[in-house]
Amino acid sequence: MTGANSETHDAIRDAVRRRYGLRAAAQYSQAVDTASCCGTDSSCCGERPTAGVNNFSADLYALDEMEEVPLRAALARLGCANPTAVAALRQGETVLDLGSGGGLDALLAARRVGPRGHVYGIDMTDEMVTLAWQNAMDAGVGNVSFLKGDIADIPMPDACVDVVISNCVINLAADKRRVIAETWRVLKPGGRLAVADVIIRGGLPDGSPFADALRKDLYAWGSCISGALSDADYLDLLDERGFTDRRIDVIREHHADDLFPQGLPEYAQLEPPETVDALLRRFASAVVHADKPRAAAI
Repeated sequence: MTGANSETHDAIRDAVRRRYGLRAAAQYSQAVDTASCCGTDSSCCGERPTAGVNNFSADLYALDEMEEVPLRAALARLGCANPTAVAALRQGETVLDLGSGGGLDALLAARRVGPRGHVYGIDMTDEMVTLAWQNAMDAGVGNVSFLKGDIADIPMPDACVDVVISNCVINLAADKRRVIAETWRVLKPGGRLAVADVIIRGGLPDGSPFADALRKDLYAWGSCISGALSDADYLDLLDERGFTDRRIDVIREHHADDLFPQGLPEYAQLEPPETVDALLRRFASAVVHADKPRAAAI
């Protein structure tokens, strides 16, 4: 779904904002409770906790990376890949993280670009922005800033960043064409895009009762499912804007238990189980790469 009417846009944006605001508060409380349990002795908690991590993001970050960030940031990872590992970030670069959440990817990126570089994170909820700033202070990372804003209306000037990263966020946007246009605007000529997202290989079929109901499910929108683009639509949007060297690298294939860990919704009964299972197996976590040509206009 690349676009919808304004009422649908507003409903989707409000649902996503509420859900992720609540997640930020929950992750903060969980981190505090865990710290209180462990104190200076980590033996009472065993290995680093993974509660609150979605099924998409499990095992995607190296252990040594996770030791570099505060517990709150580690717990608040809600993405589907590790964009900092594939964006080939270089010392001194300026990076923008779309939908930065608790700040995990922004903090990791800040370490990669070094003191001469800077990372900006943008998130739509006050709760996530507050959580990210707190995590940055706890980590002692000074070359990172967090802004409140909509990724479809980025509060930054034209041609100001070298790299745009994101982690399972563009699929949450109701107007993805606008997001791609804004990404193009803020990238410098010669800049690059490396975003993790959920895609649908081959898309969903027209006339499928289950697929139609899934697209209208606001809870599934907030779970990175209903708003996912097909691989072809994603590449077409990038091409339409002017991006070159576009490619999609699948990181992980998904199935029903990944997408609906609490069980399938009632509307899954609209089609035979084997049909629903086949449709859900089209979903995958991927990294989308694209470049803005050096000769490109803003």
